[in-house]
Amino acid sequence: MDDAIAAEFLDVSRRKLEMMTDSLRICMGKLSDAQVWQRHAPHENTVGNLMLHLCGNIRQWVMHGVGGSGDVRVREREFGTEGGLSGVELMGSFETTMCEAYGVIAAVPAGRLTEVVHPQGRTVTVLEAIYQVVAHVHQHVGQIILLTKQMTRADLDLTIPRPR
Repeated sequence: MDDAIAAEFLDVSRRKLEMMTDSLRICMGKLSDAQVWQRHAPHENTVGNLMLHLCGNIRQWVMHGVGGSGDVRVREREFGTEGGLSGVELMGSFETTMCEAYGVIAAVPAGRLTEVVHPQGRTVTVLEAIYQVVAHVHQHVGQIILLTKQMTRADLDLTIPRPR
């Protein structure tokens, strides 16, 4: 793979993840700890569960799949937790996870992007593993944004502010 294209892919991936981290930081700053763990129906996830899930997924796909560290994920705990962590603690854990992921992503040389890895028992390239994480983070941060808007009954103005 062309080094310039690989560098651009890795840089765009990092920037997209940073953008989602900024959005999460805004959401978490607007929610009380009770709201973070508020479940509107039994089939729904809480913001806290989604935060734990994102950390587990990023760790499994980036640190384990791409970086080669041990797979320490316990997925059931991500969705089974019903509190005990504050919004500040969850955001801190997410930021720590993201910093570690940025380091792994930044260290990927162009030649590794087509290397096959096996996160979550799947067979994917390093490029696909990184792409999966970016898409997955976007998906769940979008859910957290919506939940935050619903719980706060306010627009978060995460994009260009517009008159209403």
